[in-house]
Amino acid sequence: MCRWLAYSGTPVLLDTILYKPAHSLIDQSLHSKLGVETTNGDGFGIGWYPDGGSGDGTPALMRDVGPAWNNRNLRELSDHVTSPVFFAHIRASTGTAVQQTNCHPFRHGRWMWMHNGAVAGFHAMRRDLALLVDPALFGEIEGTTDSEVMFYLALTFGLEEDPPGAVARMVGVVERVGREHGVEYPMQMTVAVTNGTAVWAFRYSSQGASRSLFYSSRVDTLRRLHPDIRFLQGVSDETRLVVSEPLGDLPGAWNEVPESSYGVVQPGEDGLYPFTPLAA
Repeated sequence: MCRWLAYSGTPVLLDTILYKPAHSLIDQSLHSKLGVETTNGDGFGIGWYPDGGSGDGTPALMRDVGPAWNNRNLRELSDHVTSPVFFAHIRASTGTAVQQTNCHPFRHGRWMWMHNGAVAGFHAMRRDLALLVDPALFGEIEGTTDSEVMFYLALTFGLEEDPPGAVARMVGVVERVGREHGVEYPMQMTVAVTNGTAVWAFRYSSQGASRSLFYSSRVDTLRRLHPDIRFLQGVSDETRLVVSEPLGDLPGAWNEVPESSYGVVQPGEDGLYPFTPLAA
């Protein structure tokens, strides 16, 4: 499986969230505590929205097939790139090739997507699922992962207009096709998706035993609990992190995302809601 991190809020240097925490994503690439694998070294990816936005509003991506813990380009980039939204992902392959086009996050227009988990029996049902992707989108699929097919199915089912509904319909289709192929529990996922303004995060599995996912407490609450932490004084109340596993052991900082639920981090009030697959 994999580990990932989504940041939204006050623009910060990538180094602040990627390297500096005690149990940073870089540390998790070697010493994951809650993942299926301790080591996540089958590639990595970073996505961000440049300050002011690029000309067409699309996010920038850096992806590589090597491990994150010793990549000098990533270390260099992290000291110079600032953004209000970051996606970061470290990969442990579930059977597909270790290649750049299989590294997360994936991108379509303004949208980014990353996933931890697997579609059980994916190789047997891959053709059936791929044929459900909108033909206008199909040519954009570059890699061979279940994660990328999930993304393009969600786009097919209306991700750009209704992210929660589109993801629910995507999961519904994967479960239907999986069970047609004799797979009892087809879906295992924690997913993050963003358009650069809002971030949606989903935790769901067909078996009801999903991989770990946590979100940070409100910044104003953390300031009251920990008035001596400088980072908290420099970020807005809108700032949030969603992570596969906590970045440290700061009391009161982390909350588990409930099973079969999704949350949205957005300007104004954030929300946490039940998640149920839908028939597409």
